[in-house]
Amino acid sequence: MLIGREKEQETLRRALQSNQSELVAIIGRRRVGKTHLIGSVYADKIRFETSGVQNASLKEQLNNFQFQLKKAFGTLAPEKPLKTWQEAFFTLINCWEQDPSSYQNVLFFDELPWLATRKSGFLNALSFFWNTWAVKNKVVVVICGSAASWMIDKIVNDKGGLHNRITKRIDLYPFTLAETEAFLKERGVVLNRFQVLQIYMAMGGIPHYLNEVVPGKSAIQNIEDICFSNSGMLRKEFGRLYPALFENAENHIAVIRSLAEKRSGMSRLGILQATGLPDGGGMSTCLEELEASGFISAYPSFEKKKKDLVYRLTDEYSLFFLKFIEPMSFQGDDIWKHLSQTQAFKTWCGYAFENICLKHIPQIKKTLGISGIYTEASTFYQKGKGDEQGVQIDLLLDRNDNTINLFELKFHATPYVFTKKDADAFRTKKALFQHYTQTRKHIFLSFLSVYGILDNEHSIGLVDNSIVLDALFL
Repeated sequence: MLIGREKEQETLRRALQSNQSELVAIIGRRRVGKTHLIGSVYADKIRFETSGVQNASLKEQLNNFQFQLKKAFGTLAPEKPLKTWQEAFFTLINCWEQDPSSYQNVLFFDELPWLATRKSGFLNALSFFWNTWAVKNKVVVVICGSAASWMIDKIVNDKGGLHNRITKRIDLYPFTLAETEAFLKERGVVLNRFQVLQIYMAMGGIPHYLNEVVPGKSAIQNIEDICFSNSGMLRKEFGRLYPALFENAENHIAVIRSLAEKRSGMSRLGILQATGLPDGGGMSTCLEELEASGFISAYPSFEKKKKDLVYRLTDEYSLFFLKFIEPMSFQGDDIWKHLSQTQAFKTWCGYAFENICLKHIPQIKKTLGISGIYTEASTFYQKGKGDEQGVQIDLLLDRNDNTINLFELKFHATPYVFTKKDADAFRTKKALFQHYTQTRKHIFLSFLSVYGILDNEHSIGLVDNSIVLDALFL
């Protein structure tokens, strides 16, 4: 059963029902479920499909293409080896025209970046195929790629033969918490939401990773098996992940490692200083590629210019790997149980929970009853000046109804009990924000934690909105 993806499914169905040819681009990171989405929605409508193979030679890619031709068209496919992509597409056209189908009209090209290697001629051949034949024959051509930035640069923003040819674009993102819960339940994994949150914090909403979670085991047991056992799928996934998506992946990994060390995020300048990488177009491309692929997120600073963006590592698995799997020194059974007693665990929980909250802004807005109000989510940081105290706010919602929600995000396994110190710190944060920004908007102090607040004399009258974990599952 296909979980979630309602809008994406509808887009694919509209393409199938269109009275003209459709060129559909599906963009999403590795393991996010692009192929499964196409296979589920189009099922028996696919007449021809092929997929690129990482690091394969042109000859190998063409041999694979020819094999797929034989699967689709039988004896109509020639035995003579294909030598160029142009010849490959000519052959596809000839086979199709000799054996047209009345109900199968989908062509699926998966992992396009691996097919379109340098000097291979694939993109030129695909362009010719679309512009001279496909566009006239009422077919649906679906192209997918895990290297999101490559797909955007080479396909969506192409200045050549594919310029403005994409008719429908689908950006496929990891599951939300609600979709993760539904996915696990469909597989017979029934856990309470705190347990689901723990799994999500370690591996994110990547279906391929979540598929490893087994029924009858707790979150800690599953994380132990998947991430720390010798046969665990995520034990060594990090080393394969980035090279599979990017050229010069060592630069991307350097950025990821630097962001993993900075909970509050880093500016572009801070990343340059931390990594030692040169400034220029190469760094811009690296950041754009990581952001387009969903590994990092760029958050604007309140009322500041674009150059003041703060970058955060928001890929749950990468953070978890760098914090726990890679430096693992403890050996034996119950590794994760041991690590979860450390101070590093508590620090990671706070960071991971903040990231998850930042990814679920629509759910937070729905809980606050402001879904219909235009809102800009941002961060705020002001370094102290002289005797003046600095302030950092990880999330604020600047609303178009002349109000601002200023959030405190806390990962706590029990209802949070405000102390006088907590209350004073929260009031101070609000006062400093008003002082530095000179905003005239009304400020609501909002608190988001797993189990909310245990009301007492310090919280009553201070916290305007208390939001619990369930809100993120809407």
